[in-house]
Amino acid sequence: MKGFHVERIRLSRLVAAFPLAAVLLMTSCTSSAEIEADARASDAPADTALVVDTSPEQADRVRTDTDPDAAALVPADIAEDGVLRVGVTGAGDPPLGFLADDNSTVVGSEVDIAQLVADGLGLQLEVVNTTWEAWPLGVQSGDLEAVFSNVGVNAERLQLFDFATYRQGIMAFLAAPGSGLTIDDAEGISGLSVGVGSGTNQERILLDWNAQLEAEGKEPATLEYYVSAADALLAIQSGRLDTYLGPNPNAVYQESVGDVEVVGTVNAGWPNTTYVAATTLKGNGLAEAVQASLQHAFDDGTYAATLARWGLSDEAVDAPELNPAVAS
Repeated sequence: MKGFHVERIRLSRLVAAFPLAAVLLMTSCTSSAEIEADARASDAPADTALVVDTSPEQADRVRTDTDPDAAALVPADIAEDGVLRVGVTGAGDPPLGFLADDNSTVVGSEVDIAQLVADGLGLQLEVVNTTWEAWPLGVQSGDLEAVFSNVGVNAERLQLFDFATYRQGIMAFLAAPGSGLTIDDAEGISGLSVGVGSGTNQERILLDWNAQLEAEGKEPATLEYYVSAADALLAIQSGRLDTYLGPNPNAVYQESVGDVEVVGTVNAGWPNTTYVAATTLKGNGLAEAVQASLQHAFDDGTYAATLARWGLSDEAVDAPELNPAVAS
């Protein structure tokens, strides 16, 4: 099996056990402060090394069996062809969604979670390599029946889509090593150039922080928009960009293989808490089936095993929740 050995030394941290080429691919009851504090709490090295599988075959992918009760909830028009057609953004980095060694097969933790859901529903999984900009229309048009692509629940999305949660939504700031930056709140980005993807929860946070800075008479950040995280990371390394805000799992991977470091984290639901969720069309009934299938994977241990396979155990949630209440 092709792959590379990594160790977890902190939250979701994938650290190479041997040198790697720095190849950069495109990429509510608990407070966010509590989650972030827990996330940063442990710096102790783990004893076991992980293997990140970059092969298209994914021989060690965790599988589960069919849950008849969950399968019975699948809408008839979706169950008819026996396939669950899922969108995953494949132009990213491990561990979420990325292209395997054949440069065409999308693999990663998001694909593995989608596989558990399809297994539980008694359906075959069809993975569609989509983009962040394209997935909303893909779901609304019916081209995609669900999306597993680090989609965070927010109030605006809840108007159009249904959600079943499966992971904490934590974002991280990347900067050049030795930058001296520590970003915990709005003041941390004052006067900086900050890279972000358009239409993301990260953008919403940064716009809110800029509004806060301006209300306090402080200099806001200059937001620079990137479709590709790789371009943003190159901009950081060349000194054209101070920091980039993106998903924490990808950030800690980039820190392990590239000339960047994590300088702060924030929950995607700031100032509240939100979660990453499977995304389906509003009101078509599929989200209820997905939630039930996720619960099956939670109960039989395959959910925990899948997160552990990708070094994401610290981002686990206690149970999948349907359309969680969010404040923004």
